[in-house]
Amino acid sequence: MTFKKLLVANRGEIAVRIIRTARELGLRTVLAASEPDATSYAAELADEVEVIGPAAAARSYLKTEAVLGAATATGCDAVHPGYGFLSENAGFARAVADAGLTWVGPAAGAIELMGDKSRARQAARDAGVPTFRGSDALTPADDADAIAAEVGFPLVVKASSGGGGRGIRLVTEARELQRTLEMARAEAQAAFGDPTVYLEQFVSNARHVEVQILGDGERVIHLGDRDCSLQRRQQKVVEEAPAPALPEPVRARILESSTELGRQCSYRGLGTVEFLYDPVSHEAAFIEMNTRLQVEHPVTEMITGLDLVREQLLVARDGRLRLNQQDVTFTGHAFEFRVNAEDPASNFLPSPGTLSRLDWPGGPGVRVDSGVVTGSTVAPFYDSLLAKLIVWDSRRDDTIARSIRALGEVRIEGVKTTLPLLQAVLSRSEVRDVVHSTKFIESTPDLLGVSS
Repeated sequence: MTFKKLLVANRGEIAVRIIRTARELGLRTVLAASEPDATSYAAELADEVEVIGPAAAARSYLKTEAVLGAATATGCDAVHPGYGFLSENAGFARAVADAGLTWVGPAAGAIELMGDKSRARQAARDAGVPTFRGSDALTPADDADAIAAEVGFPLVVKASSGGGGRGIRLVTEARELQRTLEMARAEAQAAFGDPTVYLEQFVSNARHVEVQILGDGERVIHLGDRDCSLQRRQQKVVEEAPAPALPEPVRARILESSTELGRQCSYRGLGTVEFLYDPVSHEAAFIEMNTRLQVEHPVTEMITGLDLVREQLLVARDGRLRLNQQDVTFTGHAFEFRVNAEDPASNFLPSPGTLSRLDWPGGPGVRVDSGVVTGSTVAPFYDSLLAKLIVWDSRRDDTIARSIRALGEVRIEGVKTTLPLLQAVLSRSEVRDVVHSTKFIESTPDLLGVSS
C-alpha cells in the first residue's frame, strides 16, 4: 500500500534511525512524542511533532488511542512502531489496519501467535525448527510433576505471554516445582495479564544466537545470524554478527528452519528467531520469536550492506520483497555496544541528567546510532539507552581491536555510563576465545565492579 507520511511511534535512537531512512525514501515524518520528548533530537529531525501525553509511558507511548489519534490528526497513512512500547501489541497493529493505515510490521495474527510462547514453540516444531524438551501450556488438570519428570531437571517455568527475558523461573529439583509454578503464574498474571505457563529444559552455560528473517507474506529470506550472549539480567549488552564459533551444520539448520517458520506463518516484515546454543552438545534450540525490528539490527546491516528499516518500509509499501536469498551476501564481522546512562559500580542505577559533553568516535568501520546530542536531557522515565556504537572490520579479532580503540575515544560528561563495563568485557580472554555464556557478565564480579 502506497504511503507518503509516516508516524514514528517511538523515541530516542530508534526514532532517529527510522526518520533518517524515511527521509531518504521521500517520506514525511511525524514524531509521536511525550511531553518531555517534544524537544528531543528526534523531534528536531522529524517534519512534525505531535504530543501524545505526559511523561509516563502508560499515558503516552503505550496508549493506543493517543498514538492512533496522532496518526489520524496529522494525516499520516502509515505507522512504524520501532521496538518496545506498542511494537508487538497485536491489538494496536489491528487498530492501525482497521483505521485504513499501513502497519509497518507483521500481521496482527503473526504477532499474536509468536507472542504466545507455548503456541510459538508448537509452530516452531511444525516448521522443523529445533526445540528443547518441554511442555505445552499447562492447565490445572495437567499433572505438572509427571510432565516435569519427563522434561528433566533443571528446567525453567516460562510465562506463555512473556518475552525479553521476563517471566522465567529456574527449578533445580522436583520439590521446588509446585511453589515455583504458583509464583510464576502470579507474576505472569501481574506482568502480562495472562497466568499461563509452560515448562522447558534448562541449559547451563548456553549462548544466545538468533536469525534475522525478512518476508512479504509469501516469500521469506534470512539475513544471517547474530550472537547476543553478553547479557545482564537477561538483557543484551553487546551483540555481534555473524555468531562466532558456531558449527556450520548448526548455522545452516537454524538459518533454514527460521525461514521455514516464517513461511509457515506467512510472515511479513522483519522478525528475529531466537535460539539457545549449547556448546557442549553442539545443539541449538528455539526459545522465541520477536516480531519487530531488533535493537541489534545494525550489526546485520554492517555485514550485509542493507538498510533493514528501508527493507521494512519497502515491504510495507510495495507488498513484496525486492531481494532474493542469493542477493544477500555477508562480509566481515560487526559488534554493537549499548551505551546506557547507568552506573555499573552502583548496581546499574539509572543516571539521569544533562549531557554537558558528548564526543563520539570516528574512523573506518565505526558507526554511532544515537538519540541524544550535547545538551540533551536524559530523563528518568524511560529506558536508559543513549546510543549504540557499532564497529565493523574484516575479521573478528580486528573488529575487537577497532572496538577497543573506538570505545576509548568516547567522552560523555553529565551522567554515569556503562562504557567502563563495555571496555572491561572486551579485555577478557573468555570473550575473545568465545567461551563465554549468557551468564558471563553476572558471574564475573570484577566486571561489575567497574566505575565511571
